[in-house]
Amino acid sequence: MEIFGVDIGGSGIKGAPVDLDRGELAQERHKVLTPHPATPESVAGGVAEVVGHFDWQGPVGITFPGVVTGGITRTAANVDKGWIDTDARALLSERIGQSVTILNDADAAGIAEMTFGAGRDRKGTVIMLTLGTGIGSALFTDGHLVPNTELGHLELHGHDAEKRASTKAKEDEDLSWHHWAHRVQKYLVHVEMLFSPELFIIGGGVSRKAEKFLPLIEHVRAEIVPAELQNNAGIVGAAMAAAGK
Repeated sequence: MEIFGVDIGGSGIKGAPVDLDRGELAQERHKVLTPHPATPESVAGGVAEVVGHFDWQGPVGITFPGVVTGGITRTAANVDKGWIDTDARALLSERIGQSVTILNDADAAGIAEMTFGAGRDRKGTVIMLTLGTGIGSALFTDGHLVPNTELGHLELHGHDAEKRASTKAKEDEDLSWHHWAHRVQKYLVHVEMLFSPELFIIGGGVSRKAEKFLPLIEHVRAEIVPAELQNNAGIVGAAMAAAGK
């Protein structure tokens, strides 16, 4: 069974048909740059371009980098503030001409990892963290999602954690892997103190380079592993949501 998934990120909008039996992309993904400013209308245009690239007909799952309740986007930390309280499901459905399911981007990535990736068959408390333009989070207890956690906005040394420990922070400040890993470590220690997870799954594009920073992280009791689906997890999870999985 194939369903289309789209992952809206702070830097790119990417999507592809997903084989839901295997939890893999059925075709090579197509990506366009996220427009700036990332207004609802401009981002909807990018989503339509990605879906149109495949001439897709059928349900589409779409992730959003913020809180989503009932198809309404409630926050907009790394996109235009015009998204706040927008009926994103209606907007995107009208723009692409297909039925749409929309959910938080890290929740989608977490759902995919818990089903097909590093969190498969894991019980207890598992936290997926996506390190990118910001920091997304997905919290699971015995495999059940607690939706719309925004742990990237926990305060760390007087700042939103994502302003210190995201991949964007590393790039903007030209941090070495060692320096950045130390910041990520401080963040993980803080999250662990609050939630005591058994497992951290680290996702986002930087998960492809996990060997450069995960071995540098100390003083965290929980197991820390890279996402197995890497930066495709959001696309897969979006498709799963559209299929009602």
